[in-house]
Amino acid sequence: MTDPNPGRPDRPASGHAPPADPASVAAPPRHPSLAPRPASPRHRRWANAAIHLAWGWVARHGATGPDDRLAGRFGAFGSGSCLAFPPGAVFGERWIRIGRDTLVGPQVSISAGMVPGQSMVTDPVVRIGDRCMIGRGSHIVGHFEIEIGDDVQTGPYVYVTDQNHGYENPDEVVHVQWPSDDPVHIGTGSWLGTGVVILPGTRLGRNVVVGAGAVVRGVFPDHCVIAGVPARVVRYYVPGSGWVDATPAGESPSTGGPSSGEPPADSGPGSSTDPGVGIGPPAAVVPNGTGTPSP
Repeated sequence: MTDPNPGRPDRPASGHAPPADPASVAAPPRHPSLAPRPASPRHRRWANAAIHLAWGWVARHGATGPDDRLAGRFGAFGSGSCLAFPPGAVFGERWIRIGRDTLVGPQVSISAGMVPGQSMVTDPVVRIGDRCMIGRGSHIVGHFEIEIGDDVQTGPYVYVTDQNHGYENPDEVVHVQWPSDDPVHIGTGSWLGTGVVILPGTRLGRNVVVGAGAVVRGVFPDHCVIAGVPARVVRYYVPGSGWVDATPAGESPSTGGPSSGEPPADSGPGSSTDPGVGIGPPAAVVPNGTGTPSP
């Protein structure tokens, strides 16, 4: 073996000395959960029960009700309503109104304005009606006007906003361009599935169902089902006939094959050749894929 200090027995071993025997090196400390002798099953059961009991107590007493001090910050906070704990980012409460018997799930963010303390030009900026349920992790980001009607329910992780950045100058950074606001109205009795995105200018009629993951922009009539990216009408209700499937654009209602380019004779004013809108929605939908929902 080569001497680590050739010719200099008076000096200590250099850093180039052969590594020590791995068996003689002490092992680094390990996390208690990885220790060779973990806590006994009895102690672990006690710890598990205590942690969950404590978290349940925190979640129960951390929820905000109409009699709590935090509720007084809101423009309105109806009786029987609750903001679950833990909340998301909530600010601009003065311009937010929540109706009666509404449940806002945990980690839901509701905001009015860009930053806390900003003065708004409309009041309320965000209004959530009576008997609504907002799913876990959702975001309601208001800048001008977001109105959610009564009895509206959402799945988790829904995103609703009434503002978007401008893109008039393609050579300028997008986020510094002046944003534009367009009111959003979600009709009474509607249901928004998991992960739905509601973009500025959206108007949903009464009792509208939005399929999970849809990206919605435009005006949609009462009593319809919309889905897709971009969202379009896939089913609608006709009084006296029941539910009718909307025919995808480019297909013939009778054969399901490519159409001749002309809408069917009985399709009415709701027909559209726009690939983002289904052919054959209710008459309230005009050719550009928009309509007038009930107030």
